Amino acid sequence: MRPRSPASKVLARNLLVQQFGPTRSGSIVFTNGCFELLHAGHVSYLDRARSLGDALVVGVNTDASARRLGKGAGRPIVAEGDRALLVAALESVDAVCLFDEDTPLELIGEIVPDVLVKGSDYTLEGVAGRAVVEAAGGRVELIPLVHGHSTTELLRRAQEAR
Repeated sequence: MRPRSPASKVLARNLLVQQFGPTRSGSIVFTNGCFELLHAGHVSYLDRARSLGDALVVGVNTDASARRLGKGAGRPIVAEGDRALLVAALESVDAVCLFDEDTPLELIGEIVPDVLVKGSDYTLEGVAGRAVVEAAGGRVELIPLVHGHSTTELLRRAQEAR
């Protein structure tokens, strides 16, 4: 059986909600991020997130949303469409949707996932959408990060190598 193409997994918001929203079957895991430079830490994180349910939906910040996070001049260095496609290329990811808000709270409210996942660099109190998910009977999971793997670290090493 041929795997789905990455492009077929990047969905417009209305299609994502139609397919993975509250009327779905199976348990949905949701996470989000910029995924600016895809690295082994991301792959491990997304694989662990996928193991918590029947499907993994990933919200990817648009370029404008990522810039508002204040990660630094010239970032994101990879355009939103490319970042979404790269995340969608991973076998563990079932669907990707871009979101333009500062947080994925609105998107989470539309999907109402069974499991909301963030990295262990967050606290439960700091996870956007936690109240929505828990009010619907779902749970929030914090997944340990892979030490030494971060976009900031990759960019720092690339600068040093110049």
